[in-house]
Amino acid sequence: MSSSSSDEVDERLDEICEEYVEEIYNDIVEAQTIPQRTHAYVERHREGGQDQLWNDYFSENSTFSTQLFRRRFRMNKELFLRLVHGLEASFPFFQQRRDATGRWSLTALQKCTAAIRLLAYGTAADTVDEYLRLGETTALSCLHNFTDGIILLFGEEYLRRPTPEDLQRLLDIGEKRGFPGMVGSIDCMHWEWKNCPTAWKGQYARGSGKPTIVLEAVASQDLWIWHAFFGPPGTLNDINVLDRSPVFDDILQGRAPRVKYVVNGHTYKLGYYLTDGIYPKWSTFIQSITLPQTPQQELFAKVQEATRKDVERAFGVLQSRFAIVRNPVKTLNKDKIEKIMRACIILHNMIVEDERDGYSRIDISEFEEGDVPRCSEVETEWPTNLNNIFPTRNDLRDRQTHERLKTDLIQNI
Repeated sequence: MSSSSSDEVDERLDEICEEYVEEIYNDIVEAQTIPQRTHAYVERHREGGQDQLWNDYFSENSTFSTQLFRRRFRMNKELFLRLVHGLEASFPFFQQRRDATGRWSLTALQKCTAAIRLLAYGTAADTVDEYLRLGETTALSCLHNFTDGIILLFGEEYLRRPTPEDLQRLLDIGEKRGFPGMVGSIDCMHWEWKNCPTAWKGQYARGSGKPTIVLEAVASQDLWIWHAFFGPPGTLNDINVLDRSPVFDDILQGRAPRVKYVVNGHTYKLGYYLTDGIYPKWSTFIQSITLPQTPQQELFAKVQEATRKDVERAFGVLQSRFAIVRNPVKTLNKDKIEKIMRACIILHNMIVEDERDGYSRIDISEFEEGDVPRCSEVETEWPTNLNNIFPTRNDLRDRQTHERLKTDLIQNI
């Protein structure tokens, strides 16, 4: 009897201790529990935002003129409506639908306007809330869906390599400017990455500088960007980026149109780019002369440096049109950053195509009409010798050809 009573006492004591500990634990947890935050619903009256936008820019008697539309949207109204209608017809995100309550969602005009404003002004996502009546997360969703849609719909056309017709026009412009065989100018620019992950900063930052991402581009006189290679870390210089770049892949693989041009009585079969002094002395690059010794060299250096500024001008116009490219990018995801850059370049080329007749000052009609014979032309017939179909890397990097071509160009200028 004594042993059984002692076991009951022990069990009772254990139960009392467990209850006491549990009460103390519950009191501590209840005292430290953070009250659950509830999402505050904001009635933004999105229908009023659509009406305001329509009356300001798209109605028959709109409040603001076409000049103000061009200034704030960075493009003409017809081009913007082309983007809106294309996205609305191809992507469900931009199609207006009813929600569960039967209320209409945001329109394609509101979503595309929000994306264009974020690209054009480079501001925070909630800056369009007061005017367009859509929240921060919705604005960011509009931005990324807009860039995806632009790349899918227009990337193949406006980020294309030059067709034979495009290449012939570039050759005519180069010949008119004193550089037969020139197809553009090449250079790199850096885009600061503000929210670069800490583990990557050593790879993307130079010394004590800020992390950047490199864009290599080829631009022509009308500011069209023909080649865009984006993504290398900012620690690389132009030569390191060139080693990774696919700029010559089409030539080496035989997909690029073949060209032939004559300079100072000598025939060449590889087009070239104008560059600054950091690029190597290859047959496909022509640099300026650092210390010209003769009047001919001084004139060549002056003309080359002025013509090479095409790519610098293209970078400046791209950053002026889309301030998001000029300001430090805050997106953490590098893939989204790359899509933003590609979409900006596509929009830039669309604007150039829409407006270049108004500012292009080089007249090549004499070549097109046949009044003046061409020194440079695109070859339409393929060679029968297999060794002449695909240029080798040695052909692209031939220094002797570079020196001879540069001497001929000096005489031609």
